[in-house]
Amino acid sequence: MTHIETLSAIDNATYLQKLEIADFLFQHLDEYGDPHEHIMNCLDYALDQAVDKGGFAVLAREEGKIVGAVIINKTGMSGYIPDNILVYIAVDASQRGKGLGKKIMTTAITMASGDIALHVEPDNPARKLYEKLGFTNKYLEMRLKK
Repeated sequence: MTHIETLSAIDNATYLQKLEIADFLFQHLDEYGDPHEHIMNCLDYALDQAVDKGGFAVLAREEGKIVGAVIINKTGMSGYIPDNILVYIAVDASQRGKGLGKKIMTTAITMASGDIALHVEPDNPARKLYEKLGFTNKYLEMRLKK
């Protein structure tokens, strides 16, 4: 049976808890992933108690093992930029197609105060889930790498 848990700054997540989540995401993000260090930085931001940071994690566990995770960071902005950004979502390959992604996303949407933005590659199969949950594509994102 799948158990959903949430973590936020008030939970005082330990380094080992963050490491477990980062290890899971690093392994299961596949070609959409980032370096482990970047994932840890995201978790530090989301789960830190500093006033200028914040966010939360939603985890799905089976038999104590993480099988799905969502990380949301607060942007500190509202209106002109969405209040939150979905930074990472991953579901263990053995659990895909069972509605787990929808379950953890629905929990994250409920927990978030304000609007949520996310970035998704056009060919990412998760794009269909986001659209079913009400996300729309209003802009083309462009970045300048320096």
